[in-house]
Amino acid sequence: MSAITAYIGLGSNLGDPAANLHSAIAQLAGADGVALRGVSRFYVSKPMGPQDQPDYVNAVICVQTRLDAHALLQTLFAVERAHGRVRDASQRWGARTLDLDLLLYGDQVIATPDLHVPHTGIGERSFVLLPLADLAPRQVFPDGRTLHACLQALACDDLQPLS
Repeated sequence: MSAITAYIGLGSNLGDPAANLHSAIAQLAGADGVALRGVSRFYVSKPMGPQDQPDYVNAVICVQTRLDAHALLQTLFAVERAHGRVRDASQRWGARTLDLDLLLYGDQVIATPDLHVPHTGIGERSFVLLPLADLAPRQVFPDGRTLHACLQALACDDLQPLS
């Protein structure tokens, strides 16, 4: 299998969120079949869903991988578990030590029970789009929408770069 460019969203709002992201990035960079190609700036954002939780720190990384999308997803889950994440379907949009999302996997569209690529809602989430723009400002999504057009449709005033 030839290498595929993939983008992964990272988020954390428990413990030391920036340290959690740095640790996850290091772990992913050392994973078999994954080569780190870029890291966005870190951004502070308000949580999706319940507002009675701490703000998030979000980022996006670019990797080259020889793993298929499902194997890469399993790698992401392993990194989350290593950071104390317990996936609980009843806790959607709750506070978490680490959240890793496979945003894009080449130009593929994947719809299986456990994986949707591009990630659901990618074009409506400023905490994904702004960091993605740091790495791939000319990105065109598989449905033909451009990152630029999606960003123009959002205020993006809910994010602040982490100093």
